[in-house]
Amino acid sequence: MRRGVGSAAVVLALLAALSPGAAPASGAAPDSGAAPASGAAPASAAAAVDGRGAAVLPLERYFDNSAVSEDSRPEAADFDGTGASLSAADLAAAGWTPGVALSVQGARLTWPARAPGEPDNVRADGQEVGVTGSGDALAFLVAGTGGDAGGAGEVTYADGGRSGYLLTAPDWRTGPLATKAVALPHVNTPGGRIAGPARLYVVTVPLAADREVASVRLPRATGLHVFALAVRDAGRGAGEGWTGTWAASTSGHPAVGPWTDRTLRLVVRASAGGPRVRMRFDNTFAAAPVRLGGASVAVRAAGAEARGAPVPLSFGGGPGVLIPAGAQAYSDPLAFEVPAGAELLVSFHLPDTVAAAPVHRLALRRSYLSEPGDHTADGSAAAYTATLTAWPLLTGVDVGGGPGSVVLLGDSITDGDGSTPDTDRRWPDVLAARLREQRVVPAYGVLNHGVAGNQVVGDRYPGDGVSANQGGVSALNRFDRDVAAQTSVRTAVVFEGVNDLLAGTDAGRVTEGLRLLAERARARGLRVLVATLLPCGGRAECTPAVAAERAEVNAWIREAGGPGGVFDAVLDFDAVVRDPADPARMRPAYDSGDHLHPGDAGLAALADSVDLRLLAG
Repeated sequence: MRRGVGSAAVVLALLAALSPGAAPASGAAPDSGAAPASGAAPASAAAAVDGRGAAVLPLERYFDNSAVSEDSRPEAADFDGTGASLSAADLAAAGWTPGVALSVQGARLTWPARAPGEPDNVRADGQEVGVTGSGDALAFLVAGTGGDAGGAGEVTYADGGRSGYLLTAPDWRTGPLATKAVALPHVNTPGGRIAGPARLYVVTVPLAADREVASVRLPRATGLHVFALAVRDAGRGAGEGWTGTWAASTSGHPAVGPWTDRTLRLVVRASAGGPRVRMRFDNTFAAAPVRLGGASVAVRAAGAEARGAPVPLSFGGGPGVLIPAGAQAYSDPLAFEVPAGAELLVSFHLPDTVAAAPVHRLALRRSYLSEPGDHTADGSAAAYTATLTAWPLLTGVDVGGGPGSVVLLGDSITDGDGSTPDTDRRWPDVLAARLREQRVVPAYGVLNHGVAGNQVVGDRYPGDGVSANQGGVSALNRFDRDVAAQTSVRTAVVFEGVNDLLAGTDAGRVTEGLRLLAERARARGLRVLVATLLPCGGRAECTPAVAAERAEVNAWIREAGGPGGVFDAVLDFDAVVRDPADPARMRPAYDSGDHLHPGDAGLAALADSVDLRLLAG
């Protein structure tokens, strides 16, 4: 019997209850350096009454529970009904200070500006909360007590329409580390401090696009605590906001350097071009904040040398930014012409000691590390005397305007393992070049969210702490961050599962995981494609049993694609690369030599086989 990993059917049913006239997902990101999101009404907003006569107040007016205490006065708060609470000192060490703006998963949320012991969250009980903005999702900063907690709520739009949503907050003590926003090392109790971790989560739920939100009714759910909520705008509007042109997933949180007073100069290739640019830096999985002292962007000449003087970036008008644990920072919009397909140098100074950092391990690009000092303004390569083989902290580059982007969610084959380093011959790179050279469909940006070693249902990296394993959290656990929250995403392509099979996961769990990814994508208004798994015959761990499971997964994929199916279309990559004389193996000309990863020719064949019209619907 196949074991499922869950279903979004109830969410889809609630979304189907949207009022008539709901439009497909769109909406441009605001022109600011903050995360593209609108927030809840300010605390000073006057109380209002909705169409049903219920009071509509800002969230903080409903606060009725104290979650945070000083270590010396744990009795001042009781988060879970047993006297336990979060440590104010631990929160401060993570950069979560009262009133701090937190950008998480593309949404801008504010940690309550309350002193320890004061009410700082609301126990969800059907309260009607005043929230404004339009976008693709509502983002909630939440935690459950007494186990996972959740229920159904409702959104009211300015036009009078309504839509339902489901919200579940994982338990603050036992919830998954792979999806937490931040984990704290201790819990305060009446008997003293005990070892944690305590967890807080950001959970997003879909909205009806292009409709102004007026208020949000919270679920009636015992144990569901809400600290903040906001409307997220992931920039779905073509031509007005932003297009994602480059991205990379955080694959783990390893030890680095340590780096003190060093400048990192990362080399990335833009897929789409535009007249403005902004950068996204993520402190994913971290336990402590990281400070960027300054940053710049330039078009690359060669090596670490810039073509012209690098142009400084700013953050909220200042030269640098402190990124709290688990959060992200967007640079302010910068008038800077990014040529389509150009190599960029993104430089940033780390003034403090960084001994561990969120990274994308398999960059397949030489980047550079400087001698001590802030060398972000250097056009010369002279100060950059060491090289890097990973991309730390930088997770996205956006350009102004454009048609939006396509996200490729995958494993090492999408990440480019087997391709020639420093040549950008991953199949996403070849696909991006094809899009730039044609006029049949829009020249979408291509965002490569492949992670070497990644699985659909299994976490290779646990999602917390310093770890040598950089295979990432599962595709299911990173979907919200690496797909739904990506700038202006229109279409998602899912191409993974072979690592699950090689690790012993059965075909049923893999296909159920793929189904759930498709349901989540469609619930967010995305078009979603799926690719068949490549043959791996000739590799020792690719046993006949694994081959049989792969055949079962591929048979399901081929049946699940197309009109009325689980997916909008199927990319039959297996058929592209398999050897006609031995279908369990790759064609020798396409094999990198390890019998699992295609080489340059095989990766090009995958990209060339994609009917570009499928990306646009």
